[in-house]
Amino acid sequence: AFIRYLISSNIGEVASIFLTALLGLPEGLIPVQLLWVNLVTDGPPATALGFNPPDADIMRKPPRRADDQLITRWVFFRYMVVGLYVGFATVGSFAYWYVAYDWSEYGQPLISFSHLANWGKCAQFGELFPDNPYAPDFSTWASHGGLDLSAKPCEYMTGKGKNTASTFSLSVLVTIEMFNALNAISEDGSLLQIPPWVNPWLLVAMLVSFGLHFVIMYVPMLATVFSIVPLTLNDWIVVFAFSFPVIIIDEALKFVGRIRERAAFAERMRSKQD
Repeated sequence: AFIRYLISSNIGEVASIFLTALLGLPEGLIPVQLLWVNLVTDGPPATALGFNPPDADIMRKPPRRADDQLITRWVFFRYMVVGLYVGFATVGSFAYWYVAYDWSEYGQPLISFSHLANWGKCAQFGELFPDNPYAPDFSTWASHGGLDLSAKPCEYMTGKGKNTASTFSLSVLVTIEMFNALNAISEDGSLLQIPPWVNPWLLVAMLVSFGLHFVIMYVPMLATVFSIVPLTLNDWIVVFAFSFPVIIIDEALKFVGRIRERAAFAERMRSKQD
């Protein structure tokens, strides 16, 4: 469980960086945020997974053969699917804040994805997009405590201008990895069959990780260090909307895994009978 959790989570972080570069988006996660996630936020859940109880059907499973692979193609495929979704959700939440999040409490200006993906050429937007002018209106956002970047609108996609979107990415990454820790309670057992409270230490570890995340987010001095801002209720709804599907995805993969396991067991029993 420890290995499964860390590998899939780390694949997600790599996928996030890769997708950001591939799409040409601004950097959603800065190095100090990634360092915090890897060294602090991931640590308690990964350690607590060592207290997972055995699966209820463990005695009905055949023993692992000496030549069995530790990471099979199916296991690697599962790691990749979950990891790629982590990357998609992290980058997607960042872009969503800029492009489509029109129901926030603070009314930040929305821009087109074309502008966001070409942020490094902001000074040439007039030539690049003559039919799609870049003219964000910061008045509503500024009246709710946001930045007024009317004089320097290009800074909306860099530096302090992207702090809220970056907080989205970091919060989605933290939340999705907590959900991923729940997925790691059992390799193929559904959370409906093996609920999270079978490992109370994991629930405590998740509370600790979330608590640490809240500390750096809602303590102004630490928020400045990590270049993040406090999130509102609607912001957290978006964060959970991007994070929760990782459980549905892994439940589907576990279902397929159980089918494969039963088929492999039946094949092994037939081979013994022959």
